[in-house]
Formats: sequence, C-alpha cells, structure tokens
Amino acid sequence: MCFSTSASFGAGAILAVIGVASIKKAKSPSETFFASIPLIFSFQQFTEGFVWLSLSNPTYAFLQQISTYTFLFIAQVIWPTWVPLSIFLLEKKNKRKIIQKILIGIGIMVSAYLGFCLLSYHVEAKIMGYHISYELDFPVFLSKYGSIFYIIATIAPSYFSSIKRMWMLGTAILISYIISTIFYTDYVVSVWCFFASIISLTVFIIIYEMNKSNQTISSPTSANV
Repeated sequence: MCFSTSASFGAGAILAVIGVASIKKAKSPSETFFASIPLIFSFQQFTEGFVWLSLSNPTYAFLQQISTYTFLFIAQVIWPTWVPLSIFLLEKKNKRKIIQKILIGIGIMVSAYLGFCLLSYHVEAKIMGYHISYELDFPVFLSKYGSIFYIIATIAPSYFSSIKRMWMLGTAILISYIISTIFYTDYVVSVWCFFASIISLTVFIIIYEMNKSNQTISSPTSANV
C-alpha cells in the first residue's frame, strides 16, 4: 500500500483473509496455485509495511535493504511468471494452452531480466510525500521494452483463457496499471499494489465460479433422481 505503514499492514491483513478464503474454495492443486495469489499480495503488502518502518523509524533501519529487495522481488520477478503459469494450469483447452505457454515463456524472460537487474544495479526506496518511490538504476534502453513485456505477461493470459470470468483479472490489472501510470508516474511500483485487494477479489470470484460450475456439471438433475 502506498500511503502509510498502518495502511500497508492493514491491507496485508485483509488480503490474507481473502487469500485463505480463496484457497479454501480451491479443489485441486492447480486451483490452489491460482488461489494463492491474494496471499502473495498479502505478504507483499506486509513487506512494504516494513519498508515504511525502516524509512520512517531509525530503530528499524536495519530492515530497509531486505524489505525493499523482498518487495521488489515479488513485484518484478514473481508476478511475471506466477500469473501466466497459474492461469495455464487451469486451462483445459489445448489450443489455448499453446498461447499460454508462449506467455509463460515471455514471463520467465521478464522475471530473469528483472531479477538480474535487481542483483546487478543500484536500488533504493524513498518516502516522497505519502508514497514510496523505488529508484531503480536499470539500463534505460531496455526499461521500455521490459515494461511492455511485463504487461503482456501479466495481463494477456487472462484474455486468452477459457475460464469463466478470468477476463476480470486481466481487466483489473490493466485498469490499475493505467491509473497508476497516469496519476502516479513516479510511484508506479508502489501504487500499482494499492489495487491488490481488487485484483485479489477477482481471484476469489473466479475460484468461486469455477467450483459452482463444476458442481452444476457433476450434480445429477432432478430428472435422473
């Protein structure tokens, strides 16, 4: 969360509840993998809470580096691969799976590139107003392309999925990115995570609808009773 320490920890707690509820609805390992998205968001928000603490309170300064790198690792390395992979594991149609595999490949390349940059270049978090600005000294000539492929890896899989309401996930991510980019240009990494709760709610809805559909298919009709 991009406003304060308490807001980050509060968001983390709410997301944890959504995550647990989503996982309880999951009926298979592939559904559990997808349903764990809110819990990862929760951990990410708790991590940024510690970033706030380390920057605003000298007592917690020792947490600054590890919390900053952990937050960025989740945001830039985990999500580009986790999102397309989790959607692929739910897919039942082979033709769709071919496209999903390509998107997973793009996600893995993005994760590898950003992971390399995190380890090789200077990274710093600063409080600016009511937001945290993450200053990433990554190669400028590749930043634009990295952002484009990041968006493709995290948004496109939802629109190529045959799962009911999966498009909601892609739309939530896309809208949140557009708003963050337009209104919070200098704080995109942090502010984008403000929308984690909305994105997490779509995950719960998708899992709920999947189980509802499966129950309808498996349940005998009254005519067969």
